[in-house]
Amino acid sequence: MELFDKVTEAAAFLNARGFQKVDIGIVLGSGLGKLAEKIENPIVIDYTDIPHFSASTVESHKGKFIFGQLGNKNVIAMQGRLHYYEGYDLQAITFPIRVMKFLGTSTLLLSGAAGAMNLDFKKGDLMMITDQINLLPSNPLIGKNDDRLGPRFPDMSETYSNSLQEKISTTAEQLNITLRKGVYVSVQGPMLESPAEYRFLRTIGADAVGMSTVPEVIVAKHSGMDCAAVIVLTDECDPDDLKPINIADILEIAGKAEDKLIQLIPEVISSV
Repeated sequence: MELFDKVTEAAAFLNARGFQKVDIGIVLGSGLGKLAEKIENPIVIDYTDIPHFSASTVESHKGKFIFGQLGNKNVIAMQGRLHYYEGYDLQAITFPIRVMKFLGTSTLLLSGAAGAMNLDFKKGDLMMITDQINLLPSNPLIGKNDDRLGPRFPDMSETYSNSLQEKISTTAEQLNITLRKGVYVSVQGPMLESPAEYRFLRTIGADAVGMSTVPEVIVAKHSGMDCAAVIVLTDECDPDDLKPINIADILEIAGKAEDKLIQLIPEVISSV
């Protein structure tokens, strides 16, 4: 079965269960799933119950597709995402984004956790992604292109929507939330980076590093969506003063910062 047919089947399955007239898609990353609790009149379906979806294997990612209202808009939220390090190919990882598009989504907002390599940034800060670098081993658009899904050579000159960035910046200022801005680089994981790797990533222009987001944004842009992303910086990656950190620490910091995202995202959605 071709990708287009799989996406069509999954979208029809969800549409028949109330996922209709969607305005905005939301991707909730590591330690940031509580925003889903703010969605009103939720319809919740496990990934494993949706045709052609893959199961999330990361403990902190619940693997649920949620439809409802947030900020006076119809939204779909991914409560947990898929990662390359779980063993999935990039088409599987980005499949939910294509389904969102087929359900009507025109705007995609993403969140996640990342390490701060810009030494002016501190753990617990929020960072709005202004641009990205793909250091994953592949790309979700590799292979024969299906024009029904998007163009062969999508333009990435404005990967993250300037107008959405302005709305996020203005809203953060109104809420008195400190918002960093920077370039995000995606690597394959699952190990955290070595000091030499942090030096390399900073040298090529990255302010923060994580293991997601980039493939989803590539597919969203291929599909014609506007994108914006705000991430939580969960650790400080100074290669000359690198402290050991574990995933429990990262999730704890993400959880503490989540209240700021819960304030910010619904207000941004209301303004879109």
